[in-house]
Amino acid sequence: MPKTELPVLEFVLTNYKNFNARQTRDALVAYWRHVEAGGKMFWAVAGAMSSAQLGLTLAPAIRAGLIHGFSVTGANLEESLFRLVAHHSYKDFPDYRYLTKADDTRILEDRMRRVTDTSIPEDEAFRAVEKFIVPMWTRATEKGERRFWHEYFYELIQSIGTDLYEGDPEACWLLAAARAKLPIVVPGHEDSTFGNIFASHVKTGECSPSIVKSGIEYMAAFYDQYKELSAGKGVGFFQIGGGIAGDFPICVVPSIKYDLGEPVKPWAYFCQISDSTTSYGSYSGATPNEKITWDKLTQDTPMYVVESDATIVAPLMLTALLECKRAPAEANALIAKLAK
Repeated sequence: MPKTELPVLEFVLTNYKNFNARQTRDALVAYWRHVEAGGKMFWAVAGAMSSAQLGLTLAPAIRAGLIHGFSVTGANLEESLFRLVAHHSYKDFPDYRYLTKADDTRILEDRMRRVTDTSIPEDEAFRAVEKFIVPMWTRATEKGERRFWHEYFYELIQSIGTDLYEGDPEACWLLAAARAKLPIVVPGHEDSTFGNIFASHVKTGECSPSIVKSGIEYMAAFYDQYKELSAGKGVGFFQIGGGIAGDFPICVVPSIKYDLGEPVKPWAYFCQISDSTTSYGSYSGATPNEKITWDKLTQDTPMYVVESDATIVAPLMLTALLECKRAPAEANALIAKLAK
C-alpha cells in the first residue's frame, strides 16, 4: 500500500508504464509541471460528462486553480445544473446493454431520458429548470438585453435557493465555474435540450432570438480571453471527446494569427481522452500532429492521446493533480523518483 500522502499519484507513477497507461502518466506529469510553473489549462468537454458526474472531481479542480476555462456542449452545461437540482430523481440502468425496445419505451413512458446507463428525469430536471430560465429569457426580450448562452446559466445557478439542491453543490462544476467567473464558450448551444426549448419560445414569439449572442460572437470574445489565458507560461488544452466542443476553441490560435493578423502564442500543452479510433476524416479520431498542419499546435507542443473512457481517466488524473496541489514538494520528489 502507498505510504505517502499522495496515494493516487504514487499508484499512477508506479503502475502506469506502457500503452494508454503510459500516456495517462506522462500527460498527468506534464499537466502538473505546466500549472505549477504558472501556466493555465483550458478544458474542452464533449459527451455527457455532466450526467456521468464528472463534477465530483472537476469542481474541486476548479476551486484548486487547476482549470482556468472551458469549452462545453450545451448538454454538459445544462446537465451540470440538472444534477444539482434533480439528483435524487435520476435512475440508473447498469444492464443497459440488455434493454429491449420495449424496455426503452417504458423508460420513455416514465418520463426519463436515458443517457447510456443513467437517465435524466423530465419533470424534475427539464421542466423544473424551465420555470426559472424562461422568465429570464422573456425579461431579456422585453429589455432588449443580449447575453452569451452560459451567462444565463451562470446567473441561474447562483440565484436558485439552496433548498432546491438535491445534489452536492461541492460536486457541481458549473457552480464552481460560475463562482470563479471562468471564461466559457458553448459552441453549438442550439444542440441541447434548452436550445430546443429556447427555439420553441422564439417560434411562438415569446422570446427574441437576438437575446442569445451567437457562436461567432463567442469566438470574437474568445480572441481576447485566449490572449489573457496564454500570457506568461501559456495555456494548455485538455480535451475530452471530439466534435465542436474541441475544434471550436482550439481554432482560436490560427484565427488570431491568420485572420486577425496578430501575434499569438500556440497552445502550450495538448491532451485528448478519446474513445474514437483514428479513422478517415474524423476530427475526434485525428492524431494531434495533424493539428500542426492547421497551426493549432507545433512540433514542440507536449502532446498526449489517451484512448480510453474519460469517466475512468479524468477523475484519476484530477485526483492525482489535487494531491500535487496539496503537497507540491512531496509530489515533485515522488515524480523525480518514479516517473521514468
